[in-house]
Amino acid sequence: MKTLGILGSDNSHSHSIAKVCNILEKTRLRATHIAGESEDSVRKAAEAGAIPHQVADWRDLAGRVDAVMIDHRHGRDHYEPARYFLGKRMPVFVDKPLTTDLEEARELLDIAARDGVPLCTFGLIPLQASFRRFQRAAEAAGPIRAVNTTGPVDLDSPNGGIFFYGFHQVDVIVQLMGTEAEFAHLWRSGANGMGTIGFSGGRVASFNCLSGEAAFHWRACSGKEAVAAAHRHDTMPYLASARILERFVARGEVPWTRSRMLAPIAILQALEKSLRSGKPEPVEEV
Repeated sequence: MKTLGILGSDNSHSHSIAKVCNILEKTRLRATHIAGESEDSVRKAAEAGAIPHQVADWRDLAGRVDAVMIDHRHGRDHYEPARYFLGKRMPVFVDKPLTTDLEEARELLDIAARDGVPLCTFGLIPLQASFRRFQRAAEAAGPIRAVNTTGPVDLDSPNGGIFFYGFHQVDVIVQLMGTEAEFAHLWRSGANGMGTIGFSGGRVASFNCLSGEAAFHWRACSGKEAVAAAHRHDTMPYLASARILERFVARGEVPWTRSRMLAPIAILQALEKSLRSGKPEPVEEV
């Protein structure tokens, strides 16, 4: 039985993953230690996920577990601990986003590749059965030329603005369109916003950022046909993620390419710049 240490207790993903592993026992992986932002949030997450050990200093996770999951709400806080644990030769999973800085993300992946230490990052939504059905239907209709998505985004979120919840829509767009984004543009309409992303071959994507509560919705068009779907989470939304983590910790399996893990960050960074500049910004190649 492999063990997982979690860093980050404010995010509900921490105890949600732990619940699948520890309480539902759906994997041969157990979340045994947790460190976080405050004693109170660590205690609450430990109780919710049946995590037996609470750690005051996150560095002390090293040597106590087989792998580490880093799960802060703000992606800027991921770089330091990820680099630290990679330096300890420990497999590291970083909940989305890997970082909010593309150069930092590249550096982490470079370290992992150089030292042969598994590192992975991914989002939840492309793993859900309803999204996988939508993607199959969209691809069956012909080569996807345009995508439009809708979902909740707080452009002024203290947890990274567009990076925090905007990641989900950008991640879905990359899943459907690939990693060859060329430019990105983001603008406001009051508390809401809209973004556009240009991809190679003249393909286009747009996404609607709605403040407050909003459902995710997807639409893909081949030119002749369009496929649309409202998103539905699985009955156990974190099961697929937990099973990927089980294989990651046990065998070092990373199901995504370097470019697939970097592309959402490159696009989000360009969108962040665009919101400040008021014009389209180039997306760096990944």
